[in-house]
Amino acid sequence: MDTTLQDPLVGRLLDGRYRVDARIAVGGMATVYRAVDTRLDRVLALKVMHPALAADAAFVERFIREAKSVARLAHPNVVAVFDQGAEGAYVYLAMEYVSGCTLRDVLRERGALQPRAALDILEPVLAALGAAHRVGFVHRDMKPENVLIGDDGRVKVADFGLVRSVGSATATTGAVLGTVSYLAPEQIEHGTADTRADVYACGVVLYEMLTGGKPHSGDTPAQVLYRHLNTDVPAPSAAVPGLPLELDELVAAATARNPEVRPHDAVALLALLREARAALTDEQLDALPPGARTEQRDTGEDRTSVIARPVPAPEAADPHAVQHTSRLATPGPPPAGPRRRTFRPAPRGPLLIVLGVLLVLGLGGGVWYINAGQFTRVPAVLGQTEQAARERLADAGLEPGTTKRAFSDVYERGTVMAVDPAPGERVRSHVTVTLTLSRGPEIVKVPNLKNKPLDEARRILTEQGLAPGVVTSAFSTTVAQGAVIGSDPEPGTERAPDSAVALVVSKGAPVDVPDVTGETVADATAALQEAGLKVSVAPERVHSPEDAGSVAAQSLAEGSRAAKGDAVTLTVSKGPRPVEVPDVVGLSTDEAREKLEAAGFEVKVQKSFPFLGDEVTGQSVEGGLTAPEGSTVAITVKGI
Repeated sequence: MDTTLQDPLVGRLLDGRYRVDARIAVGGMATVYRAVDTRLDRVLALKVMHPALAADAAFVERFIREAKSVARLAHPNVVAVFDQGAEGAYVYLAMEYVSGCTLRDVLRERGALQPRAALDILEPVLAALGAAHRVGFVHRDMKPENVLIGDDGRVKVADFGLVRSVGSATATTGAVLGTVSYLAPEQIEHGTADTRADVYACGVVLYEMLTGGKPHSGDTPAQVLYRHLNTDVPAPSAAVPGLPLELDELVAAATARNPEVRPHDAVALLALLREARAALTDEQLDALPPGARTEQRDTGEDRTSVIARPVPAPEAADPHAVQHTSRLATPGPPPAGPRRRTFRPAPRGPLLIVLGVLLVLGLGGGVWYINAGQFTRVPAVLGQTEQAARERLADAGLEPGTTKRAFSDVYERGTVMAVDPAPGERVRSHVTVTLTLSRGPEIVKVPNLKNKPLDEARRILTEQGLAPGVVTSAFSTTVAQGAVIGSDPEPGTERAPDSAVALVVSKGAPVDVPDVTGETVADATAALQEAGLKVSVAPERVHSPEDAGSVAAQSLAEGSRAAKGDAVTLTVSKGPRPVEVPDVVGLSTDEAREKLEAAGFEVKVQKSFPFLGDEVTGQSVEGGLTAPEGSTVAITVKGI
């Protein structure tokens, strides 16, 4: 059954612009749809945040940060972001639509790739990440799902939803955000993610392309994280015998557990990739991987998720307390037997002992808890604002979690109407508490906003649970300029919360624009200002019938209706345009007149009386000379 039929967005016109045609994919934070921009008539992808997350300011901020970050990356291998906006509970990004598949689709279908294909895919990925790294951004969630391969063969990096500037990649005591199979050890252990975390993830992706499987697996995400912390990524040739040493070395360099010995960013890794490719023969590049296909189980490792990090014991808190070494193999023939890199992991103290016990007991379900048996009770926060409730929960040692929203006739809009676990319930310290905020009554009446300044009217609509909509302007002799004349729907109309209300704002009483063409700039300016209009003068002068220095044209014509304070631009004349006078001697009177008028001149005929002929014998301006356009040229007609 097509599940898109149950999706409320499919078939809808979002934000009055984007027609949602089909659902493409569903992720942990958003759903991606194929849509059509009805203004520009082009197909694009809409990434819409899940409504439950859209109520959380932190998630919305991260979502909008994606748009701003990717918009700065004008690179052919980065999925472009065109627009960002919101309608009601739907916060969205409008992005480039790439017709094709993901690298994950390719790996599921084909398993291991030939080395040439793997390098051909990784090279543009590193080029895209290198562009991001060099302007200060880290992707933080590189994985095959975020590598798009178009029908035309183009490779693009998508989903910069976890992007963060390098300068803000600091250690936290909260959660690690990412996909467990591709997290670097420092992300897991210390919560830090700089450009080298992306390098590590690319090394894992390369391993997966070369072997068809992930380097570390486990029954739970926790086991995978543990292995990333304590076990080197194995050489790809151990899974696919015959792979060249250069590819083993490339994977080893990218996935060194110690970030200090990894390439410092994607540009540096790209240079190593090109060196490795240059050292390989066509035979090595095009070798088919023998029986390397590996079934990929869905253990939740490929999904972006929030994973609580353990709090390190004091002796293990220093990120430099654990020293690992991982270097490219020295030149020379490979040693016999499986090629392995040697590390000297230092003891990690009580932290890893606790983790080991948890894993043996099967308690590692993706979230690790170090519990001293402390309990607390959920404080009473009903009726409080979200900020006040979060502060009180934090003071009680609890973690404020995702915020939901629901209608309520009892609690004011924006206040807490429900808590899970419930107030007074006895819970362990640091447990996550979900807040539900009131959206106010399920039906909202449109308020009377007449004579309210526009900013105040927008604020009132927001407070009432409605959305300020399109603003248009109209003249009014009774409502002050800048104040609301009326709304659509009209006051008192019942609407669902978050419905848009269009506003009509007063331009004030109309001003009749006077005619100032032909006047001096000073006189014209005075006349327009007296009428309540602003005046500017165009920098370029033009030829016109008006005298040089006078007004040749005005942007608002005589009799136009303008609002007080509207601007009128004056264009100054530099006099009539000089025009070459045609030679009309010898022509008949009618022929001469027609020729001169066509050139832009007035014609005066001088005849002597009595006369019998009709031949022009002279002209006041000789043919071939110039005269101002519109000036008069006299012609003399032959008499007796």
